[in-house]
Amino acid sequence: MNDTRRDFLKKSVLAGAGALLIPELAKAVVKEQTAANASKITLKKDAVIMLQGDSITDAGRDKANNTANSTQMLGGGYSLFIAGQLLTAHADKQPKIYNRGISGNKVYQLRERWEPECLAFFPDVISILIGVNDYWHTLGGGYKGTLEVYENDYRNLLAYTKEKLPNVQFVICEPFALRGGSAIEDQRWFPMFDEYRKAAKKLAGEFNAVFVPFQSGFDAAMKQAPARYWAGDGVHPDLPGRQLMANMWMEATGL
Repeated sequence: MNDTRRDFLKKSVLAGAGALLIPELAKAVVKEQTAANASKITLKKDAVIMLQGDSITDAGRDKANNTANSTQMLGGGYSLFIAGQLLTAHADKQPKIYNRGISGNKVYQLRERWEPECLAFFPDVISILIGVNDYWHTLGGGYKGTLEVYENDYRNLLAYTKEKLPNVQFVICEPFALRGGSAIEDQRWFPMFDEYRKAAKKLAGEFNAVFVPFQSGFDAAMKQAPARYWAGDGVHPDLPGRQLMANMWMEATGL
């Protein structure tokens, strides 16, 4: 199949996905964006699942709470929605789910707290959503990081984790930004931010990780409703955006 034909089909599938309900939309987008032989997650009994990232993952969680599966510890974001689906779909496995996202974090800040806030839990699955601040904070936050720093720091974090936990399974979530959100200025964000997304996908391939194509999911969803419906500022999802993310995550991981 030539590239023109492939691009046409891809656009047609995603255009159609925008008219679907969230579960069907998530299924259509993940099917389009991932290879047939893409990695999936396997859960064992009492599996520990760690969700890591920045404010999108944090979502107001109680940082003093270390109780697995508790709503206070999980916060009010996509992590809570994922946990609800996992705990009902896999009650026989009784997974233990933790949220350790922290608002404002970039990759290097994940690394600074990785031992106590991730490895100490001996997770079987680590899901990471990181990257929006690695770019956003270069626009006005005084951060001097670059795309190369983001990719190298991320790669080193994943390699270090594999060294410490050889059997860990990774879920790499695509950083996203919704055009039309109040914080997103197209001329400043694009096309540079797209390179951060590509870097995350590249690393997912390098580490045989599940890749969750959040940007494609939101792009399809915005054919049905504008950015302000899914994430008012284009970065932090509102209620329907959080549900969409959870459905995308569950579909991509095969759980």
